[in-house]
Amino acid sequence: MKPPALETAVVEGESQAREISRAMVTLFKEHVGRGPTVAKTFIHDELVVCMLHDTMTKAEKTLTDEDKADEVRQIRRSFQGLFREEASAIVERIVGRPVIAFLSDHAVDPDWAIEAFVLESGRDNGGSAS
Repeated sequence: MKPPALETAVVEGESQAREISRAMVTLFKEHVGRGPTVAKTFIHDELVVCMLHDTMTKAEKTLTDEDKADEVRQIRRSFQGLFREEASAIVERIVGRPVIAFLSDHAVDPDWAIEAFVLESGRDNGGSAS
């Protein structure tokens, strides 16, 4: 028998994070040809961060093995520019708030990508960091 705490419904934030992770995997598959094997999303206040692991194609891995990591990062920046609007629209739809900034980067060794979204403040006073 599970402890009662584990039987409670998933809170909205966790459900949103899971949905964003799945959508980012699908977006990578559509634009890169394969999706990451690990995707984790964190939502806190005005920040949504999606960590993606094992995102590189076989060709990108080959380039990295041949000491051409800078070329791989440049290719990734081009792809990220192409799916910036679509990724932001996904986050906006799921969290129900406008994305005001999108930041993206990719480390090739180890193979991790970060997609970060800054949301419009949900506070009446425009929000201030604490």
